[in-house]
Amino acid sequence: MTTQTTTQSTTSTPLDPAPMSVRGKLAAAWGSLIFLILYIDYFHLYQPGEIDSIRNGIIFEFEISGALMSVFFVIIALPGLMVLLSATLPARANRITNLVFTSIYIPLIIFNIAGTTADYVFYYVLTIGVELAIMAYILRTAATWPRTAAVTK
Repeated sequence: MTTQTTTQSTTSTPLDPAPMSVRGKLAAAWGSLIFLILYIDYFHLYQPGEIDSIRNGIIFEFEISGALMSVFFVIIALPGLMVLLSATLPARANRITNLVFTSIYIPLIIFNIAGTTADYVFYYVLTIGVELAIMAYILRTAATWPRTAAVTK
């Protein structure tokens, strides 16, 4: 009888494809979205005349005020809080919260194209398109959250 020896290569081992939890996927998506929102708003300042407009007390067509800044805070706080809520809420509340807040946030994202000039249309279509793709991912992930069968005895 002959013995056959197999050798394993230690230089190449496959990566562990450990599945990510739904909570982790949702938190990561919201985290990506908030980074994009902040950077897109920051890059908006590079457009000619934007900083001068802000110095003159105007953002878009609105006079800068405490109320306006509070509205802006709420708009930015939503995705920031959703990172935490997606990671910590119980499954049922998490699913509902993600579906509701995403549905509310989509029109806010689309509104960003209002008032754009022709030379920035591509930029806004591109950035809003990426944000909407993330929002679609969040909706799909929350809507298809796996259900587990109840254990019967």
